[in-house]
Amino acid sequence: MLYQSSIPAYAILSHTWGRDEEVTFKDIQDHPEQAKSEAGYRKIELSGKQAACDGLEYFWVDTRCIDKSNNAELAEAINSMFRWYRNAAKCYVYLADVAMGSLDNVDKALQKSRWFTRGWTLQELIAPGSVEFFSSDDKRLDDKKSLEQQLFNITGVALEALRGDPLDSFSVEQRMAWAEKRTTKKEEDKAYSLLGIFNVFMPLIYSEGTEMNSIDLRKKSRNTQLRLLLTKLSKRSRLSWKRTQEDAS
Repeated sequence: MLYQSSIPAYAILSHTWGRDEEVTFKDIQDHPEQAKSEAGYRKIELSGKQAACDGLEYFWVDTRCIDKSNNAELAEAINSMFRWYRNAAKCYVYLADVAMGSLDNVDKALQKSRWFTRGWTLQELIAPGSVEFFSSDDKRLDDKKSLEQQLFNITGVALEALRGDPLDSFSVEQRMAWAEKRTTKKEEDKAYSLLGIFNVFMPLIYSEGTEMNSIDLRKKSRNTQLRLLLTKLSKRSRLSWKRTQEDAS
């Protein structure tokens, strides 16, 4: 096991998944040359080049670094994701639906980007100290610090949170509001994408597969996970309130 102090500085990619274009861990492992011709390889290439420009030898991309066929690895990755983004030296946001050549106004282009509507990208915006935005034609648009007011206007995430203030200084209701309008492909991911935001660890229970095909089972799995998350948050809020009362007495 590698301890944090022994992990070299690295960059990390934030992006939205395309329907059929992503280059996966299996693609890289089984057909590395063919993988390079896929549309999804472009953002991997961007990450590598930009990391080299920033003096970083390593970069991390979820599609090619997580073996999703390994349930234990997937569970560890999802529960560790916030920490991995927080500890990255640089986070590169690849906006697949923003092209520099057609930009009249960066602010308007950002407002229309799908990246701001997805559940997983909330923690990828908040966690890293350094976040840089790139268009689909590899042009750097700006960074989180320079765009913080625009990012607040688009996402509703408090400026203090964007600047790195501890998330436990914001109420559960505030943090839930940041995610309220965001969507995920799988219903369970609405809970899983918030684990790092609330500093909660949870086992993963996905309802897909031949043994769990019914709508009732999917709803049961989804609701169980959401209830479990909310229960954990409720207990934590009560404990925090109790400590506050003790400190005041």
